[in-house]
Amino acid sequence: LAQKYDPQHERELRAWIEGTTGRRIGDNFMDGLKDGVILCELINKLQPGSVPKVNEPVQNWHKLENIGNFLRAITRYGVKPHDIFEANDLFENTNHTQVQSTLIALASQAKTKGNNVGLGVKYAEKQQRRFHPEKLREGRNIIGLQMGTNKFASQQGMTAYGTRRHLYDPKLGTEQPLDQATISLQMGTNKGASQVG
Repeated sequence: LAQKYDPQHERELRAWIEGTTGRRIGDNFMDGLKDGVILCELINKLQPGSVPKVNEPVQNWHKLENIGNFLRAITRYGVKPHDIFEANDLFENTNHTQVQSTLIALASQAKTKGNNVGLGVKYAEKQQRRFHPEKLREGRNIIGLQMGTNKFASQQGMTAYGTRRHLYDPKLGTEQPLDQATISLQMGTNKGASQVG
């Protein structure tokens, strides 16, 4: 997991977070985020009132509560649950890669909501479609192509059981079929085989 951590993404995230919050993170990126204060301020800038009370990081449970409040706020903001890190990933330095992925997902969500963010991707907007009830009823009578089709199917060219299968096109007449005594190489060969030993 540590090998997947991208220093370039860290620089981009640092610039975005410091620019949005107006606070300096510090030399060590993850240690600067560990108390959860800057994270709470970030989500409050993106969506005001997301975290009403930010704890001063006096004791460890204050820091963990800040991180937990941040995680709940970004879930409400629209970040998918599978993109979100757990509090211990940051607090106990167990998975910085997942923390980085979560912050990139948050940047993508912010970009989708119209914020000027220089990283992440803008998510596609949902396109709602409405069909008239009579069109939906008509669709029930159609067999979809996923179930197969018998159009253009026939038994032309089928041979009876036990007869020889031609490996050429008899209509073209370019090559004559092998005689019945010859075994073609498609069926294998016995050259080089013996019962020695």
